[in-house]
Amino acid sequence: MDTRRLILVMIFTFSSFMLWENWQKYNQPKPTADAVATTPAGSAAPTPSASLQAKASPITPAVSAPVSSAETFTVTTDLLKATISTQGGDLVGLELLKYKEHDNKDKTFVLFDPAHQYLAQAGLIGEGLPTHRSVFKHVEGATTLADGANELKLRLESTSQNGIKVAKILTFKRGSYQVDIAWEIANGSDKAIAPHAYYQLQRDDVAPAGETKMVSTFTGPAVYTDAEKYQKIDFGHIADNKAKFAKTADNGWLAMVQHYFVAAWVPKEKTQREFYMRKVEGSNVFQTGVIVPVAEIAPGAKGETSVSLYAGPQEQSALKEVATGLDLVVDYGWLTVVAAPIFWALEAIHKLVGNWGWAIVILTIIIKAIFFPLSAASYKSMAKMKVLTPRLTQLKERFGDDKQRLNQEMMKMYQTEKVNPLGGCLPILVQIPVFISLYWVLLGAVEMRDAPWILWIKDLASADPYYILPVIMMVSMFVQTKLNPTPPDPIQAKVMMAMPLIFGFMFFWFPAGLVLYWVVNNVLSIAQQWQITRVIDAGGKAANDAKA
Repeated sequence: MDTRRLILVMIFTFSSFMLWENWQKYNQPKPTADAVATTPAGSAAPTPSASLQAKASPITPAVSAPVSSAETFTVTTDLLKATISTQGGDLVGLELLKYKEHDNKDKTFVLFDPAHQYLAQAGLIGEGLPTHRSVFKHVEGATTLADGANELKLRLESTSQNGIKVAKILTFKRGSYQVDIAWEIANGSDKAIAPHAYYQLQRDDVAPAGETKMVSTFTGPAVYTDAEKYQKIDFGHIADNKAKFAKTADNGWLAMVQHYFVAAWVPKEKTQREFYMRKVEGSNVFQTGVIVPVAEIAPGAKGETSVSLYAGPQEQSALKEVATGLDLVVDYGWLTVVAAPIFWALEAIHKLVGNWGWAIVILTIIIKAIFFPLSAASYKSMAKMKVLTPRLTQLKERFGDDKQRLNQEMMKMYQTEKVNPLGGCLPILVQIPVFISLYWVLLGAVEMRDAPWILWIKDLASADPYYILPVIMMVSMFVQTKLNPTPPDPIQAKVMMAMPLIFGFMFFWFPAGLVLYWVVNNVLSIAQQWQITRVIDAGGKAANDAKA
């Protein structure tokens, strides 16, 4: 196996991977008519399992009639613009003011979006208690975070039933993507109650706009507990009732994940909770949520409970502060052990230079320096093989009809010249996990989104609008091809010359940050390979002349 065969195998593997990813993306369910409606009525409140229910009184879900035209109002902070509906007091819209839409940079990014039926709902389970389909009234709280204020509280109240008064309080905080959702329950009835609170995220199964055309990232629900760790759940498994995930725990969180962003319900630690997932009948909409018990409330007493909602970008440093394991939604798969340190290094470099593009350039140089000895060994082997190419051609002409003799003569030449035909590919194989890890780091880091580099590169997470970087990459690959040994087989030679075009075509749609890495890596490789080839060529020509 020589270097050119290794490269061909890499191209075949890479192409197969891309085809598989796109096949899966192509076969994802398409939006139905239900998926473009506005705010849906949804299904009834969930029912907690017997293991979570309190023994004080039986619990039955309250069924409220759907609201045909609920009113909405908007809450604005320094980071968020949230649209709240009087039906359930739910968050039916959420704009992230620091981020722009992928396809239209004049608009702010919308996370909770009616087009995807994506919203955050909450309600209570118990006789006569309000659900996410009940009507609330905004009774207290400003709708704009005041200058100098650190938080904004909204109080919504439902109609009192059976002497029980319920209020829902939403607390927004300055500089935070977290919203605390609290319930206050005043039991004015003549019997004790033991309600439950549920918090759910509703969304269709359609991937968000801006997904790369070459690789689709995960979109769907996820659960984390200390025992089961991070679990991603496919929408299709929920629809088929085959989803496997942690159901109960006294720790952990539940989230809805998409490229760059996440929404997650995070109950308080050491609070019993039950996770559930279900498909809304007759649609491609799914609801995933968590149920928590509320301590028994005696007649004339009050009770309360609260859960935190994080809805924002997948900034790993911020996610770690919200909850244990929440940073795992930035998923690097089985290469996490390699990718995590790479991102840490990239982030540290960014703090010094203040630009993610230059941070990628510097990190590429550092990685290249670390692998310098391995790359040098590879290039030396290729350079020696290039020097031996004329003699290998002669052997092929002499023993072309006798494959066994040809292989014997070739091995004898390798031993005499102390050349390892595998020397050019083994060092490259060692580096492949690092390259793939860096690929996923640059693909998944929300920090690259809307991050400029220089001149025409305004967003490292989007494709180069003028295809300048992909063209430079193609040119660099052509130069590398010329530095490598020319295959004696004419067909192989043509394939090697076509590879830069094949790779360059694919990279037209890759994020600019990824292409920047490949360009810098190729330029450094060319410089190193040219120097090594130049030195060995000089010695090799002298040796060949002496043996001629």
